[in-house]
Amino acid sequence: MEAGNTLKETVLITGGGGYFGFRLGCALSKRGVDVILFDASLPVRQPPEGVTFVRGDVRHLSDLERALRGASCVFHVASYGMSGWEQLNCKRIQDVNVRGTENVIRACRENGVLKLVYTSTYNVVFGGQVIENGDESLPYLPLHLHPDHYSRTKALAEMKVLEANGALCADGQGVLHTCALRPAGIFGPGEQRHLPRIVSYIERGWFWFVYGDPGSLVDFVHVDNLVRAHILAAEALGAPGGHVAEGQAYFISDGRPVNNFEFFRPLVEDLGYVFPTLRLPLSLIYFFAFLTEWVHSVVGRLYNFQPLLTRTEVYKTGVTHYFSLKKAKEELGYEPEQYSLTEAVEWFKARGHGWKPRTYVLKHLLRDMALVLFFVVAFFLWLSKAVRGSEGEI
Repeated sequence: MEAGNTLKETVLITGGGGYFGFRLGCALSKRGVDVILFDASLPVRQPPEGVTFVRGDVRHLSDLERALRGASCVFHVASYGMSGWEQLNCKRIQDVNVRGTENVIRACRENGVLKLVYTSTYNVVFGGQVIENGDESLPYLPLHLHPDHYSRTKALAEMKVLEANGALCADGQGVLHTCALRPAGIFGPGEQRHLPRIVSYIERGWFWFVYGDPGSLVDFVHVDNLVRAHILAAEALGAPGGHVAEGQAYFISDGRPVNNFEFFRPLVEDLGYVFPTLRLPLSLIYFFAFLTEWVHSVVGRLYNFQPLLTRTEVYKTGVTHYFSLKKAKEELGYEPEQYSLTEAVEWFKARGHGWKPRTYVLKHLLRDMALVLFFVVAFFLWLSKAVRGSEGEI
């Protein structure tokens, strides 16, 4: 996939309509690669010339087979359930992350695709335990210990992708080479999942505390570093006489562990808000997240509200876990460039985000507190009824 290749290559990106998949597609297109963006949703913006969008769902094998004919490489980015209320939709998470990945592997083999790069996650080995400078020798977290279904299914999907390495294609001639990249939390201008949610909490007056050990450290990765890592991985899978990356997993980050809340301090302060000084115990926030998930399981079908935090998000933001880049550097040639949140902050400012009048904050805060009070009352009414019922059975 190097610029100036005489052989024209066609790649397909599942999840190509999303933030990272779209960015990866644009970068590949600039290198002269024919790119197919495959997604169930429309792209975040109009694809550039030379990039084709095909609407389809990884849960449907026929959609994939129709889209990737002629492709020699697939970047399997599509997933579901990473954060927020999506984490609580277990059926769809299973269908997209596991069955969808099985479909991708099968479609690759049946259509002679030679390279498959899977976008995995740190969570395949992390479930709330402290990890300092971990590496790829760490075993998968036992499936029953994952605090959320997303992480569990991503681990299963990664296993399936790596097990498929070396599988013969349907024509009996080609061989499928696979690898997996495990990125840290992604950031960058226009990121659509985490940063907008954080800005929403800030503007609505919810960001009035931090939690956990102030010395806890986590990794982040800028979207362009992650794009670079994916391109290097695909090149390594196709390296003549080597295929150095085949069957391998790699942790990918910016290589600068930082306290989660300190990382976001520039976002808070540059938008005109005061960074909170109140620090709450991690255990208290985890219990609150547990209650929130329970309430969502009860009323989610009637009112699919956005949880302030889920248990997994509490672990991911409040417990130290960062990883070495040694393997990615040595085997892929990955060298992360250094970025800050400045671009992202300017992106939000250009779209009217920033300090809001007290009346705006108060209106949203009162509404949100009323909802919280309703759910708390509902929980204790249920608990009281459950206790009375158990006493009556004795």
